[in-house]
Amino acid sequence: MKITITHLSTVSILFSLAAAWIPGEHREILARDGENLFKRSVPISDSISNNSSLPSVSKVRCANLGSLYIIEPWMVAKSWESMGCGSTGSEFDCVKLLGQQRANEVFANHWSTFITQSDIQRMRSYGLNTIRIPLGYWIYEDLVDRGTEYFPQGGLAYLEKVCGWASDEGIYIILDLHGAPGAQQPYVSFTGQLSPKNFYNDNNYERALRFLEWAANLVHTNDNFRNVGMLEVVNEPATVSSQAESLRTEYYPQAFQRIRDAETKLQIQPNKYLHVQMMDKRWGSGDPNQALNDTSYAAYDSHTYLMFSNTPVDKDTYIKTSCNDDRSGNQPTIVGEFSMGVPQKFTSTQEWTSKNPNNTEFYQKWFAALISKYEKQLGWCFWSWKTELGDYRWSYDEAVQAGVIPMDVNTALQMDVCAAYT
Repeated sequence: MKITITHLSTVSILFSLAAAWIPGEHREILARDGENLFKRSVPISDSISNNSSLPSVSKVRCANLGSLYIIEPWMVAKSWESMGCGSTGSEFDCVKLLGQQRANEVFANHWSTFITQSDIQRMRSYGLNTIRIPLGYWIYEDLVDRGTEYFPQGGLAYLEKVCGWASDEGIYIILDLHGAPGAQQPYVSFTGQLSPKNFYNDNNYERALRFLEWAANLVHTNDNFRNVGMLEVVNEPATVSSQAESLRTEYYPQAFQRIRDAETKLQIQPNKYLHVQMMDKRWGSGDPNQALNDTSYAAYDSHTYLMFSNTPVDKDTYIKTSCNDDRSGNQPTIVGEFSMGVPQKFTSTQEWTSKNPNNTEFYQKWFAALISKYEKQLGWCFWSWKTELGDYRWSYDEAVQAGVIPMDVNTALQMDVCAAYT
């Protein structure tokens, strides 16, 4: 999520598969309809004694675990301050400030308290069938240059626990390389380091590729990761032509090959391959398929934040724009990030603030409009599950508790908000 520590700033803005994995089931169980991944009723994992099930769904319905393994200070300012990170703007800077030992302690406390098993259970109770987990490459600690890079240690044990909880609940998991070696975007906290974008070179590509190999091995050999079905190879990469071309022609083909080579070495059958996810061509980095010889089990990610567009800030216009938002491009596409945030200058005004109960109906309708379009594609992942902003426009959990997002998401779709706008 491309937002600065101080204020929200500008963000740039599955398909011919024979079989694919279904959220809510172990990866080994295959969909019978490659065009509609999640057509069947989705039983919860065999480990659930009551054999309950999620509603019958055909789409990804998902929340991001933002600021769990890559903390973005703008989202969790109170925690950031209590950790002793002060005015630092990234994990790199906080660890450098605190020193490795103290940093390891405060980050471990964050990992163990920010998202708990009850959060995962509540997601399931809300009908969510998927989680997207943003990760920094440094969670694979062998990749970190301890002489020049400063990142917390010990995160893998907590990631294993969260994925185990989600797998037990039958929730599908997307692991997202959100913070790449060298930073894929300049001076943004979601990369874990406030630095120029130095990802686009052989050395850092190689480190990212090693991360993907490691992750593929982890998923296929550790039972806690059994419901991971997708690896996103880099979040929100550069859109500058030379770097984007390098991404498309060098990094993406190698990422596919290294993941498939890792699976081949483990003798994984093709029908159990991980999906490999890239930002779709609407992102601005060009067509991710340009240099790919085989797009089997490829998937695509589209991010959309209306607040960063030039859309007139008017409630009716916002709903109309969302109802007519065509997210089609590369297929299959998941809208991996979106929120109900509005431009900073309007966010606290009476007409727009989430504190004004008179605005509740608008946000109910807007959410319904958003997901009705995203479910024309493969589905969606809200940014984020939890924040410390006190603002349901950025917190799925708070939005449900406020009655803005219904516990049964189908209720929002049944509103048919877009009928009057399309």
